[in-house]
Amino acid sequence: MRNKRLIIALLAAITFGLIAAVSVKQYLLSAQTFQNDLNDVVVAKVDIPVGSRIIPEQLAVAQFPANVTPEGALSVIDDKLIGRVVVTSISPRDPVTEAKLAPVGAAGGLSSIIPEGYRAMTVAVNDVVGVSGFIMPGTLVDIVVVITPPKGSGNEEMISKIVLQNIKVLANGQNIDKPKDDREVERAIRAVTLQVTPEQAEKLALASSEGKLQLVMRNSVDQADEQTAGANKRSLLNGERATIAPEPGTSAAPKLAPSSPTRRIAPRPVPKDVNPTAKANTPPPPPRPTVDVYEGTKKKTVDFP
Repeated sequence: MRNKRLIIALLAAITFGLIAAVSVKQYLLSAQTFQNDLNDVVVAKVDIPVGSRIIPEQLAVAQFPANVTPEGALSVIDDKLIGRVVVTSISPRDPVTEAKLAPVGAAGGLSSIIPEGYRAMTVAVNDVVGVSGFIMPGTLVDIVVVITPPKGSGNEEMISKIVLQNIKVLANGQNIDKPKDDREVERAIRAVTLQVTPEQAEKLALASSEGKLQLVMRNSVDQADEQTAGANKRSLLNGERATIAPEPGTSAAPKLAPSSPTRRIAPRPVPKDVNPTAKANTPPPPPRPTVDVYEGTKKKTVDFP
């Protein structure tokens, strides 16, 4: 009996040993496979602002799984990477990709973030024109000009018109990057730099010289083209119907608010023979007696005359 128990204990130990050995082997194989599927990716150790040149102290190398490695990611910190200009802000632990860097040899600062075929043009603003300082780099604006039409056009009164739409702001003042928090927002902005094509630059120069500019902020998702006829004194005095304010983030077209006709309520005539003092001193009539009548499960109150 004792030998039988010993044999069972030995068989159980051998079985558990084999299971443990197979499990360890599978774990080592999966770990080796996972290790082989890792790629070296260069990441940022600190915030790298837009327009700045990369230095070695800002970078580190981390391992990413092959299936989640970003396209265009760099794997080595070498001379080809050091000194490149950043065209978009890179946060700590974010991968450094070719899409976030300017071409090799590009100059730093504002010129590095201007796309090919575009120009940077600065216009003077104040708190009103600059939307109270909320115009930040990266936002989109429309440009309205208030101007007097040329003579002989048949219209000699001033008109306001949207002349440029969906214009990207490159910088406000000398800031070409978005602030990290509200404490860094500079309200007293006196100039805004816009990203325009050469043709748009010509229109903007004429509009700023001949008229008064106004920047209108728009949603970064809403980039549709809107054609308007402009506004003058006549259309201004015609008024406009109220519209329902949309919820934030919605893209529905504005709906007209339901209009209600104006009603005049005539005053009720007061009888001449009524004495206000006597009416005030008259006691209220006594309450009428009532009886509760039940019809099945329904209750009904009946007033006695």
